[in-house]
Amino acid sequence: MFPLQVRVDVHFCGVNFADILVCRGQYQEKPQLPFTPGMEFSGTVLEIGTDVSIVKEGDRVIGVSGFNVMAEECVIDQKMLWQIPEKVPLREAAALPVSYGTAILALEHRARTRPGETVLVTAAAGATGLAVIDVATNVLQAQVIAATGSDEKCKLAMQKGAQSTVNYSQGSLKEAVRKLVGSAGVNVAIDTVGGDVFLEALRSLAWEGRIVVVGFAGGNIASVPANLLLLKNISAMGLYWGRYKEQSFPVFSRTLSSALQYCQQGRIQPHIGAVFKLEEVRCS
Repeated sequence: MFPLQVRVDVHFCGVNFADILVCRGQYQEKPQLPFTPGMEFSGTVLEIGTDVSIVKEGDRVIGVSGFNVMAEECVIDQKMLWQIPEKVPLREAAALPVSYGTAILALEHRARTRPGETVLVTAAAGATGLAVIDVATNVLQAQVIAATGSDEKCKLAMQKGAQSTVNYSQGSLKEAVRKLVGSAGVNVAIDTVGGDVFLEALRSLAWEGRIVVVGFAGGNIASVPANLLLLKNISAMGLYWGRYKEQSFPVFSRTLSSALQYCQQGRIQPHIGAVFKLEEVRCS
């Protein structure tokens, strides 16, 4: 190991949509083959390099890596580790980095969401969508409209804390939102779908509304009609959480510290869809 590296016994590793895209060769970052998937994990420190100062052997930690942590052990730079508070279980901690890091960055840093504002979340039953609902409702005291593609997913979003839901497979998202909030629109939209769903979310925004583009799970990338931005003084912005590691590490680190703090305080609770053994990962 190098002086600043840490060897960790991996207890849990998150399985993200991004992992699937990487394995398909469809992610914005393409690792050199062969590679091991896995971007986030929780575990226990086994060994530290000679210059490591922020963790010690036996510490419980979460970590973030570009790839390669879907393994029994990993070796990682100390700056990519965060100590887990005593009240946070390892299983829940492993689900925090990617989804909650993204949600916190989208809502707090990019959209500057304020208490009482209305937030529209698309793909609301996905990992990021549920995290956005959790943070918006229980940390920021915002009102959440959860938009999903089925009634079953709407129920899950309501269980997570959304005040209202829309099944956009049954009609116009814009018209459904209008029925809920009137012509004023929503203050913030967090979109992970893209395509027509993004455009309808954009048209659902209020005066000086903000829309954050997190991904394109639907497979289509929409063009932004600039006239809509002008007429309502709307802000449309992108969010690629992982890039903050290189471009603005203090901001990146703060999202993880906040996620751990919120979880310790009982303000958020990560949704665990299922747990698999390492050898079962292909089934996940």
